[in-house]
Amino acid sequence: MALRACGLIIFRRHLIPKVDNSTIEFLLLQASNGIHHWTPPKGHVDPGETDLETALRETQEETGIEASQLTIIEGFRKELNYVAWEKPKTVIYWLAEVKDYNVEICLSQEHQAYRWLGLEDACQLAQFNEMKATLQEGHQFLCSTPV
Repeated sequence: MALRACGLIIFRRHLIPKVDNSTIEFLLLQASNGIHHWTPPKGHVDPGETDLETALRETQEETGIEASQLTIIEGFRKELNYVAWEKPKTVIYWLAEVKDYNVEICLSQEHQAYRWLGLEDACQLAQFNEMKATLQEGHQFLCSTPV
């Protein structure tokens, strides 16, 4: 059976002086282990937990950002299927915007760094094609959705 994990693609954007989708920045975290890859916050589903509950819990554990500090964007849900550590893995992501542009990030021991990045830089840092495609799809969704 595939491992199941859930997470949030967290973003922020300047809304002043005008709405400009080029100001969208994604939050990526650098893992402390393995190849030190960069991804949005995510983690494994605990027994009795819904997928979205997992995504919110993992986000709080890994970044310090609480559910009340986020707005989940309706209509976007992306499922990735790949092999990690020689086992099949399914990861489900939702888009979530921080309510405070300057929200404080408090990393757990699972990560050693974080960055807010525009789409192009985020895709360069995300080494895996599935993650790059997910960031691009999320950005396109945000650009086509009224604020």
